[in-house]
Amino acid sequence: MKVLVIGNGGREHAIAWKLSLSPKLTRLYVAPGNGGTASIAVNVDIPAKDIEGLLKFCKKEGIDLVVVGPEAPLTEGIVDRFRAEGLRIFGPDRYGAQLEGSKAFSKDLMRKLGIPTADFEVFDSPEKAMDDVARKGVPIVVKVDGLAGGKGVTVATSMPKAMEAIHLAMVKKVFGKAGERVVIEECLEGDEASVIAVTDGKTVRLLASSQDHKRAHDGDQGPNTGGMGSYSPAPIVSAELEKELLDKVFYPIVRDFAASGRPYTGFIFAGLMLTPKGYRVLEFNARLGDPETQVILPRLRTDLLEVLDAAASGRLADVELGWSDEDCVCVVMVAGGYPGDYETGKRISGLSEAERVPGLQVFHAGTRLDGTTLVTAGGRVLNIVGRGRGILEALSATYAAVDKVFFEGMYYRKDIAHRATRAKAAR
Repeated sequence: MKVLVIGNGGREHAIAWKLSLSPKLTRLYVAPGNGGTASIAVNVDIPAKDIEGLLKFCKKEGIDLVVVGPEAPLTEGIVDRFRAEGLRIFGPDRYGAQLEGSKAFSKDLMRKLGIPTADFEVFDSPEKAMDDVARKGVPIVVKVDGLAGGKGVTVATSMPKAMEAIHLAMVKKVFGKAGERVVIEECLEGDEASVIAVTDGKTVRLLASSQDHKRAHDGDQGPNTGGMGSYSPAPIVSAELEKELLDKVFYPIVRDFAASGRPYTGFIFAGLMLTPKGYRVLEFNARLGDPETQVILPRLRTDLLEVLDAAASGRLADVELGWSDEDCVCVVMVAGGYPGDYETGKRISGLSEAERVPGLQVFHAGTRLDGTTLVTAGGRVLNIVGRGRGILEALSATYAAVDKVFFEGMYYRKDIAHRATRAKAAR
């Protein structure tokens, strides 16, 4: 099969790497790709949001299956467009992608289906939103309705901070149309985890659980980021919880979409908070997580291309997913200043030495080739991923490799998986 992966981050490198191992694969392309995908696939210089350009390429090359990595093309209707032209593409259509593209849509769906979530209200007036916050008090969560690159959520612990978040989104419009509506939500306390499902619109299969680290600095301090690291499995996600999520979250959603005449095909990412009163769904994404994918796919024993091909064809019931019993840890190496302003074009060294660490995989996130030299090209630069028998062995492999890599201004967290190691120590 000829396959095109759309995207240019660490998630897409991980997807491409796993697909490259399939005996069913004949040719692999990544658009636009990065410095890492160039070593396992053909990079195609077409941006992920250039739907017409991607469509033209797929027709010309006879692509058998398209796999969409990032959320933006999904919410803009790439699946609808490709299907209208008779091309096979894996991911939800524009309607289904509202699970991620509209916080109000997903929260209303959870309320309708009785899925446990934080209490909330939706507002399209800044005055009414501010009145609601003033009445409820802090701490409180302010979320912009649309896509905001992971920067549209404010956990406000003071009234000025909450009011500022509403003002920035709805009055100053710093997030554009994404902030025309906001969701005001109760602030929950507990541990977070991620559980992702794959579905063909009828059958649902769960991927291995994971947990990521959003804050920029050790001890979960500093600003939110796109993700500073992750690990799998998440000890707080039990087999009993996975069954409950399958029965009471994922299947109800899939059946609701099917009943509406708009079957959902693709990934459904559930971000969870495990509170003293039980689990709550914080949000849904309509694609694989980043950097969760980087620790999930190395543990998948099943041929990923077989899974996606079956799901895209309505045959997911024929496929069972098998998992390694190893733990997996990802440390994200970022450019100095991230998630704020940062410089690019910094030479990267030490990767060949890092990749010689047993059980180690490097996924590129923000890199490019400057001639034959690998340089930085984004805020999140590299994903260093280690495996091992248990979380401590996986951590040891990961940080041993991190120590061998260098680029000017680099930064990374030194406490990835601290919750898992704490849980292990408490046993």
